[in-house]
Amino acid sequence: MLCTVELDEELSALEASLASSIEIPEQPVPGPRTPTRADRDNLDTFVSAAIGGDTSATEQLLVFLRPLILRYCRAKLGRLPRSFSTADDVAQEVCVAVFRALPTYQQLGRPFLSFVYGIAAHKIADVHRANSRDKSDPIAETPDMMSQEDGPEQLTLRHELVEQTGALLRTLTPRQRDILIMRVVMGMSAQETADIVGTTAEAIRVAQHRALNRLRKTLARH
Repeated sequence: MLCTVELDEELSALEASLASSIEIPEQPVPGPRTPTRADRDNLDTFVSAAIGGDTSATEQLLVFLRPLILRYCRAKLGRLPRSFSTADDVAQEVCVAVFRALPTYQQLGRPFLSFVYGIAAHKIADVHRANSRDKSDPIAETPDMMSQEDGPEQLTLRHELVEQTGALLRTLTPRQRDILIMRVVMGMSAQETADIVGTTAEAIRVAQHRALNRLRKTLARH
């Protein structure tokens, strides 16, 4: 019986020494959950990750930006002759240009969307310059079937409407024109427009109000 007690004591002492020599790994403290989808609230987070080479963040950034760029290009370009790039083509070029410029982009306090729309504005200006140089609308051959497109009268009326609208918009400053296009044509909120322009939502509302008043006065004079 004495030997058994001594053996039990030795085993207990051995187990205690082994337990003290084994390091129990610390459990990692869960950090903040990384968002899975890019939106306006976490855009800077995804931009930083994309600049750092995170392919998943880059993909999510593209998913978020492409609809905005496409809507902007469609509003700015309208209906162009068939011989020129469509708004979808230009939007694709803008997306490519944005992601090529990402490695050298610096976050200096200006909204990232201002950087994106700046690239889009340059691409759109290139298309308009090309459109003004070439007025041809070539077709392969005369179609055999009856055309379903608008006739000369409808085209003339539409052209006059476009000219009148363009003349009205040209009475505004470039900033006022952009704000009206984004707010009225594209249906963007005051805060969304402010993020792009780089100002406040209240300043956007004031500028829009002044632009509309200016258009009303112009119409009244004519």
